Amino acid sequence: MSALLVLLAPEIVLFITTCIVMIVGLWPKLEVRSLAMPIAGMGLLIAGVLAINTPANPESILPNIIPYAKAMTAGVGLMLVLLLAGTVDRSYEAAVERGELRFNPIHTNRAEFFAFFLFSLTGLMLCASATDLIWLFLALELVSLPTYVMATISTRKLKSQEAGVKYFFLGALGAAIFLYGFALLYGGTGTTNLIGIRDALAEQAASGGINPIAMAGIILSLIGISFKIAAVPMHFYTADVYQGAAAPVSAMLAFVPKTAGFIAMMGILAAVGWQYAPGGEALAADGVGALPRPIYVTLAAIAVLTMTVGNVLALLQRSIKRLLAYSSIAHTGYMLVALIAGPSIAAEAGITSNGLGAVLFYLLVYGVTNIGAFAVVACLERPQPDGEADELDDLEDLRGLCRTRPVLGWVMVICALGLLGLPPLLGFWAKFLLFTSAISAGEIALVVILGLNSAIAAFYYLKLVALPLLEEPEGDAPATTPFASRTIAGVLSAALVLLAIIPTGIVDAAMEAADRAGTIVPANIEAIERSITAEALRDEPTPIVDR
Repeated sequence: MSALLVLLAPEIVLFITTCIVMIVGLWPKLEVRSLAMPIAGMGLLIAGVLAINTPANPESILPNIIPYAKAMTAGVGLMLVLLLAGTVDRSYEAAVERGELRFNPIHTNRAEFFAFFLFSLTGLMLCASATDLIWLFLALELVSLPTYVMATISTRKLKSQEAGVKYFFLGALGAAIFLYGFALLYGGTGTTNLIGIRDALAEQAASGGINPIAMAGIILSLIGISFKIAAVPMHFYTADVYQGAAAPVSAMLAFVPKTAGFIAMMGILAAVGWQYAPGGEALAADGVGALPRPIYVTLAAIAVLTMTVGNVLALLQRSIKRLLAYSSIAHTGYMLVALIAGPSIAAEAGITSNGLGAVLFYLLVYGVTNIGAFAVVACLERPQPDGEADELDDLEDLRGLCRTRPVLGWVMVICALGLLGLPPLLGFWAKFLLFTSAISAGEIALVVILGLNSAIAAFYYLKLVALPLLEEPEGDAPATTPFASRTIAGVLSAALVLLAIIPTGIVDAAMEAADRAGTIVPANIEAIERSITAEALRDEPTPIVDR
């Protein structure tokens, strides 16, 4: 029990912080209510420090992922909490401050908003700690359920309520699909423990093939979790929800559920293992393993469709948030290619989790860069008579931004180039790892499709560069929000993207986090085969000897 408490220390800190935020956010005095955001940030900072020092969990299917995943969650969450400042209750707090309204805790959303934000991050950390299908399901739902409410209350406009309703019902559909898949996986293996599932599937594969019920469960689980990562065909909610929610909430939706979904997929695929080639035959002679054919074909089809649909539809958008939404879908397809590649198995060096580490590093870089782009949208607004403000969401609103609002304009330019993967920005190195991991696994066809889609993406990313940098401004400079923290978050994002030298420490941490990700080395496969053979010999009837 004490060892489990050590592993869950960051989550415990976030839970305590959430309780404090819920009380502080409802305080009658504005000075106290305003402490909700700083307290949330302090809790994330403490959780991040604890996460870095959290030991690996040998009982997990992903034993080394906990320190990296939880520290990444706390770091990106700290940037998000800065971006979320002033998102809710802006006009209400202003009316209370002017004396037009008397404060009523029923009418304020500050406490619930930041509490739900911390709950969602807690769920993401719990996904990294999951050792069981039931635990994984509850963690995924703890990630998602708060985001439905956050999208709904992020603004007082009807489009936010519409976005929340769409998000909720499609989210329920996705949860039902992967929960049914979990039930089938349990029925096909007899256990909900991920390591137990790994051992059961390995025995089945060595003795003639994976149980069809278990195989159906794996595929349904992956399709259901595709909702979390916004992959085709579970992507339909993405553009409407991103556009309807406030920009800071859209930035959160682009990182938190996506990261939770990929960690869940890594856990499930680690239980299956990459020890068999696509045709079902044994480990390939070149030392590179792959997934069983039904799973491989399913994921490859999802990856190709996700990349292509996301990029093609992004070309047609005039809304910045819808463009970034379809861009998010395309990036999901890119990461699925590395997920399919999986670990490269080298006899002399043990297991090198190349593809999985590339996914973890890409999630961090994408999350940071994406926050910078959404921070620009969050900072630009058009004041309205009712005290609310409309976000400037049209591409034309970026025209000449580097001249009228230089900081915001350059943040958008740098982040767009980072999302494109232009060297020597950090996004280039993240995409470089995706390419190399897929090439080393022999997934040449997927690499070609990935390259073509990256070229398509250049068209709309360069539009995000050209409009603020090369075009002349039209009319007055756009108004900006009074919340300096949003600009700080954008500048911080841009500074991280500007790193031209490969952050070898972060890359090494990502590779180490994905190391020994549940795969069964050839020696273990041979041991399982020998045990099955020995059991079969014991079960054979003793021949009758003619005396």
